[in-house]
Amino acid sequence: MEGDLMRTRGAILLANIITGLALGYTVTNIGFGDYAELNRMFTFQDLRMFLSFAGAVAIIVCVFALLRVPRTPGRIHAGVIPGAVLFGTGWAISGGCPAIPIIQVASGYLPAVVTIAGVVVGIRLCRWANARYFHLERGSCGL
Repeated sequence: MEGDLMRTRGAILLANIITGLALGYTVTNIGFGDYAELNRMFTFQDLRMFLSFAGAVAIIVCVFALLRVPRTPGRIHAGVIPGAVLFGTGWAISGGCPAIPIIQVASGYLPAVVTIAGVVVGIRLCRWANARYFHLERGSCGL
C-alpha cells in the first residue's frame, strides 16, 4: 500500500515538474518573462502580449463553460478589490506576477530575486495586517 502511495506521489510530482517546465518555457517564449515586454504591455505600446493574455482568459472561460464548472455564488470578498489593485501595481512595477520572477531568475535575470523577496515580505505583511486589523475571512486564498 505504501509503495503504491509513493509511486502515486512520485508520479504527481513528476507530472507537476514537467508541467511547470513546459509552462515556464512557453511563458518565457511568449515574452512574459521579459520586463521590457511587460512594460510595453502595461503602457499599451505593444498589444501583442495583452492580446495573448486576453486570449488565454477567453480560452479558459470557454473550457470552464464546456466543463460546466460551477460559479461560486455570493458576495465579493472584502479584500478582492484592494488586493487586485496591489497585485496589478506590483506586477506593473516589478515586471511580473509571483510566478514570473522565478522564470526571470531561471533565465539569468537576477534582479528578479528582489521581486521574489518582495512577494515573500508582502505575503507576511498581509497575514500580519489581516490578523491585527482587518480580520477578513481567509477563504480559499490562504492568507
